[in-house]
Amino acid sequence: MEQLTPTLMSWASILEDDTREQAESTARMPFIHPHVALMPDAHLGLGATVGSVIPTLGAIIPAAVGVDIGCGMIAVRTQYAVGDLPEDRRPVREAIERAIPLNAGAANRTVSREHTEVRLARLRELAEAAGFDPGTYARRWDLQLGTLGSGNHFIEVTADETGGVWLFLHSGSRGVGNRIAQKHIGVAREVCADVDLPHRDLAYLTEGTDDFDAYIREMRWAQTYALLNREEMMDRVVRQFGEWVGGDVERVEEINCHHNYTEREHHYGRDVWLSRKGAINAEAGRPGLIPGSMGTASYVVVGTGDPVSLRSAPHGAGREYSRTRARRTFNADDLRAAMVGIEYRDTDAFIDEIPAAYKDIDQVMSDAAELVEVRHVLRQLVNVKGD
Repeated sequence: MEQLTPTLMSWASILEDDTREQAESTARMPFIHPHVALMPDAHLGLGATVGSVIPTLGAIIPAAVGVDIGCGMIAVRTQYAVGDLPEDRRPVREAIERAIPLNAGAANRTVSREHTEVRLARLRELAEAAGFDPGTYARRWDLQLGTLGSGNHFIEVTADETGGVWLFLHSGSRGVGNRIAQKHIGVAREVCADVDLPHRDLAYLTEGTDDFDAYIREMRWAQTYALLNREEMMDRVVRQFGEWVGGDVERVEEINCHHNYTEREHHYGRDVWLSRKGAINAEAGRPGLIPGSMGTASYVVVGTGDPVSLRSAPHGAGREYSRTRARRTFNADDLRAAMVGIEYRDTDAFIDEIPAAYKDIDQVMSDAAELVEVRHVLRQLVNVKGD
């Protein structure tokens, strides 16, 4: 850990100048208490740095939560070992791709599963209690429950160091969460129009105002949507995996955690709004998930409760190349070489997700050694992504 300024602590040994500058701007906001914690995977983000933990008194910066509210990971440890699996992995990849709409903007044609209906009923009840209609943000929000999206979201069949098989996926609150976030980022900009800010995306909402309360209600709903979206997809992955192996799937262990969210927490003697933008809760004993890129290891961890990090840990490898730079630098052959031994859909659409576009996950985990203990290291067998 390195103290970069009086209100900025960093665990990132790989830190670009523009990322540091952005984090320092956030850490200078007058309501930060006691400091911003910069995670090992930190990289440039919208307004606030991805891979930062931002504690605030009496205010929230909507852009510090991010536009994919509630984005996170879910993993299920099965009773199967690698030796139990069929040799041909392509069928399970294609089965998952049929069961789960993958791409940006993708949606289910209909709601046909009972477990989907149950989750949608809960979300409708929560939206009514929160006093808003999700349909005003996204007309097909209900049909997007159980969809992946694109970018760095993925579904994987993986194996741990013992050969045990895990099902693993990464996604968030889809279009409705994005639009909720964009709306309230815009409101914060309007509210702070006359405030001297380091960057307009550091615009904030003040506790005790109607705008603040509306954001909290809708943001918490979107966090629940993201959690249930991951559960819904995992139900479908479990079914498709079970049909592929020819047996029932026992959920020996299940972990579902956010890494873009805000919660009320107590740190350094005060109750704060703690925004984790690209970071997971790493309270002592709390299980968590830290993915690498589409061709590198992911980690099942348990938090150590480090107080200086605000009981937080990184959420993944973190980008080193922008998507545009990655596409200029790498090609399909580079991606194929990185994915040797992993079943995936061979397409140019994923070049900007090549592992080399991300920070070294082993270095990130080394930097995070005080924040988490590693329980399992997962290696991909099958990778599913959306365009």
